[in-house]
Amino acid sequence: MIYDQTEYDIVCEWSAEGVSMLAPTADAVIVVDVLTFTTCVEFATNQGAVVYPYRWRDETMYDFAAKVNAEVADRNNPNGYSLSTVSLRNLPEKTRLVLPSPNGSSVSLLAGNTPVIAGCLRNCRAVAESALKKGKRVAVIPAGERWKESDALRPCVEDLIGAGAIIFYLQGRLSPEALIAKTVFENLSKDLIENLKNCVSGREKIARGEERDIHLAAELAVSDCVPILKNDAFIKEV
Repeated sequence: MIYDQTEYDIVCEWSAEGVSMLAPTADAVIVVDVLTFTTCVEFATNQGAVVYPYRWRDETMYDFAAKVNAEVADRNNPNGYSLSTVSLRNLPEKTRLVLPSPNGSSVSLLAGNTPVIAGCLRNCRAVAESALKKGKRVAVIPAGERWKESDALRPCVEDLIGAGAIIFYLQGRLSPEALIAKTVFENLSKDLIENLKNCVSGREKIARGEERDIHLAAELAVSDCVPILKNDAFIKEV
């Protein structure tokens, strides 16, 4: 099939449709949602937390959290945990969190039996190395954002940069789509903070008073934490 990019080792495609197309023939799937789902997952699991991705940001997330004995990371969280990375500092070990995200969560849960890793700029080298241990064919999936008016996919700069950062450390024949992501990263990596601040998603974060999240998200290859999906929850790979 044309769309599965099977003639290449390292492949890349956007969002839910992309992971559904590429995961069946991949040895590993790396989901990238830099601002902020996968960055939050890295930050939390690196402290020993268990993170449950959840597709919907509505009342059903509380029922799901009760079912898995976890707390929802949102504005109502009594401990202040939310989808702001800064809010997840100093998590007690073994904290169980539900992260409701229509982008990163949805993509993470659509890969079937293929191993799923949460990748971001912070752990780009580590997740690439982990993925290659699972096999030579790796699918990197930038989650993208959604247009609020139509809920259509909005391909976003930050996730393309993050995907490219991971592809930079992967070995194998790159599809043109993967090569584009890698090239974008190489061209924008000299000033990650400013590029993340000035893209649409970054400006949204700053408008919400979450500029510090951007600084954390822009820290390149500072983490050895590899969050892997096990039993519908991300845990730190050991």
